[in-house]
Amino acid sequence: MTFWEHLDELRGSLIRMAIAAIAMGLVAFAMKETLFDIVLAPSKSDFFLYRIIGAEPFDIKLINTGLAEQFTIHMKVALTVGLLVASPYILYLLFHFVSPALYENEKRYSVRITLSAYLMFIVGVALNYFLVFPLTVRFLGTYSVSADIENMLTLSSYVDSMLMMSLWFGIIFELPVVCWLLGKFGLLKAEWMTRYRRHAIVAILIIAAIITPTGDIFTLMVVSLPIYILYEASAILVRR
Repeated sequence: MTFWEHLDELRGSLIRMAIAAIAMGLVAFAMKETLFDIVLAPSKSDFFLYRIIGAEPFDIKLINTGLAEQFTIHMKVALTVGLLVASPYILYLLFHFVSPALYENEKRYSVRITLSAYLMFIVGVALNYFLVFPLTVRFLGTYSVSADIENMLTLSSYVDSMLMMSLWFGIIFELPVVCWLLGKFGLLKAEWMTRYRRHAIVAILIIAAIITPTGDIFTLMVVSLPIYILYEASAILVRR
């Protein structure tokens, strides 16, 4: 194929990706009640995590402060969910476009790396939704300096925090895959990861502080712990 034929192939793939993501987004948009039952579940005291840990009932009020804010948030969440649902098909199209340029052994490694990276991203998003974000919401949403002050969170801050933390956790959970690749190339050794563990802990705290939407120590620790566990798991993976 010529250069322009490759560009036409890429354009066709990008168009199919966009159509798939938008179509899934429209389906999510139409399922508004189900969609926001899932999104708002961590703000309710009957969320399964709170029942497991035996947390006392609490009440978090979400408010809307903009005229078109609820509609724009609805679209944002629907498109995000649509992109997430369509992501396996998008990855397939990307691999289908790139694979003709790869040797057989490169294809095998590419499939392994792509699937591992995708699964780790999903695990990171799931961990944030089921554990980190609910604990953050419950702690900050019920924290009060005085009984005379009532907490009312805006819907936009709630949704933006959830989406941003989910994205960051998905990216951070790529750490074992990246370390495995670097170990394969001989650019990273488990001994180095052990020797510079203290430096890594400082880096983890800095990264957690950047990810954390608030400046409280509780959220910082909740975010830092999974990252540190990932670091240790990555060291074991590189060593093996």
